[in-house]
Amino acid sequence: MMDKALTKTIPIVCPLLADPERLGLIKSDARPGGNVTGLLEWVEGLPGKHLELVHDLIPSVTKIGLVVNPDNVHNLTQRRELETAAGTKDIKIVSIEARIPEDVDSIFPTLSRERVDAVIVLRDAMLYVERGRIAASAMAVRLPTVYGFREHVDAGGLISYGISMPENFRRAADYVVKILKGAKPGDLPVEFPTKLELVINLKTARALGLQVPPTLIARADEVIE
Repeated sequence: MMDKALTKTIPIVCPLLADPERLGLIKSDARPGGNVTGLLEWVEGLPGKHLELVHDLIPSVTKIGLVVNPDNVHNLTQRRELETAAGTKDIKIVSIEARIPEDVDSIFPTLSRERVDAVIVLRDAMLYVERGRIAASAMAVRLPTVYGFREHVDAGGLISYGISMPENFRRAADYVVKILKGAKPGDLPVEFPTKLELVINLKTARALGLQVPPTLIARADEVIE
């Protein structure tokens, strides 16, 4: 986690800011006011989009598993947003918490016993690092799983919809250039991600015995064969 207390003068450009105003890193998105600026790592409404993806994949869905890191405050916001969206569709959400890597191995066996139709893994750094284990565990119990980062799909996950981290890093370089030319970080507004990408792993879908609708494939930014 970024510790702003270490310096109040050295410019800090972060390509993946999470709730920076609440954490005291900036005064506002429009005018950060200090030595920190950059790009947000999320956009509002993504959990609802993940729910829609599950419904597109499995129209008969009635119960969805949700993987949450409760130590991640932003995960709790995502969970509330998703539970609200699920309530309007009469879909039950079964949440399971994972705080440390050792929790990962029990997630999918537990959700399988709960007889969920699919799983949504919330965006979290620890879960991101453990993406290979998560994908393998989901496959072992044959549960379709939706993610917020495409790297989960690269690791064998089924489908993702979310920001492009490489794009955020490229845009962060523009901030660095402006600062090197004399701009102050506090005068550079924090930006929202502009590139969202849908990635589908058809190899994983076939292994799960799942037929991905052609309309969903047509919408995808990338299809992994």
